[in-house]
Amino acid sequence: MRTLYNILFIICFVVTMPYYFMRMSRRGNWMDGFLQRFGIYDTKLKQALTNRQVIWLHAVSVGEVNLCTQLIRALEPRLPNAKLVVSTTTTTGMGELKKKLPNHISKIYYPIDRKKYVARALASIKPGAIVLVEAEIWPNFIWRARNLRIPLFLVNARLSERSYRGYKRFGFLFRRLFAAFAGVGAQSETDAARLRELGCRPEAIQVVGSLKFDAAKLDERRLLDVPAMLRQLGVKPGVPVLVAGSTHAGEEALLAEIFPRLRQRFPDLFLVLVPRHFERSREVGRELSERGLRFAYRSEITAHTQRAAGEVECLLVNTTGELRFFYEHATVIFVGKSLTAEGGQNPIEPGALGKAMVFGPNMQNFAEVAANFVAQDGAVQVRDAAELEAALAQLLADEARREQLGRNALKVVRQNLGAIERTVDMIVQSLDREEFYVAPHD
Repeated sequence: MRTLYNILFIICFVVTMPYYFMRMSRRGNWMDGFLQRFGIYDTKLKQALTNRQVIWLHAVSVGEVNLCTQLIRALEPRLPNAKLVVSTTTTTGMGELKKKLPNHISKIYYPIDRKKYVARALASIKPGAIVLVEAEIWPNFIWRARNLRIPLFLVNARLSERSYRGYKRFGFLFRRLFAAFAGVGAQSETDAARLRELGCRPEAIQVVGSLKFDAAKLDERRLLDVPAMLRQLGVKPGVPVLVAGSTHAGEEALLAEIFPRLRQRFPDLFLVLVPRHFERSREVGRELSERGLRFAYRSEITAHTQRAAGEVECLLVNTTGELRFFYEHATVIFVGKSLTAEGGQNPIEPGALGKAMVFGPNMQNFAEVAANFVAQDGAVQVRDAAELEAALAQLLADEARREQLGRNALKVVRQNLGAIERTVDMIVQSLDREEFYVAPHD
């Protein structure tokens, strides 16, 4: 089985390599830490890890990084002797790690899942435990860790129907991998049942809830003055602002068509578009231009930028890590990847801010969370673009309804807090049986 996987992996890697490196180059800074992707780390890192109890946490990209940073804040006081190493796969994820975590926490790139690279990485890091954020299952990495008897944890675990079917289809490969986890923090009973069926040991699974509820509530230092930026663009204080967050292909074009019609009813309405992948910004910009929208790129706004009132009607955000700040100043929010693409993006951040939000029918990645918001009247779910336009118009016209939705959404968030603490308890209770020193906890 392992031999077959490794043969197929090499074939697939060679075939997809041009696309893989093209995406890296589009995101920028791709040469920084490049050798780490092959399990090659510098002497400085190795020296920092020498004779230390190391915990390796892995967060794939920006979304998982945001959870991981909050998890670390709760984990560090409980494991005072541990040296934490955090890995990510993307350059945008690395940018967030460097921005949000102190220097004493080592940041690296996750190795490509070739047997040689994985073995080299684990030999260099020598982790006493590994924590994977969400379902990031790479066979060679898990096989090698299991052979070295390194405890493995899977946290904030969720499985969409699509992922569940995929893992189940290849159960001959994944059952033993899922069985390797010493602890699994599932987001819901549904996720727990699916994980048991896929091979996770029942005694290893705990239903702890979604870390995203806690992460959304933790305060962050304000890094962006959104009202000042809007004033630079000629947007008057108090005008309605529609923020479309984490949008995917097709959704920006739909919003660009809806927006002028909404502006006929709400002449001062301003649109903020935040594509999920910032490297698509030029493509999105062309779509906006073709539809006659006057827009500015976020990256081109400097301290000296000053536009006249009405000169700009849309801000296209082509930077990362700033969506939350725009959400804070939204009148109404559209949650992307829910109308023209499947999966949906995180509705918890708008909910934690008490904002009126709308999303489409495709919220598979947040199915239970989205259903909870809708059931408690904390969000509006629409079926298509026509319903989206009607819902946005209704909310823009009705302040009382917006406030009601926001209050209900905030209530849902408050009902679901505590997942980070439960996850940390699961990890430290298991490590307490290992060689790690765990600080007493009230």
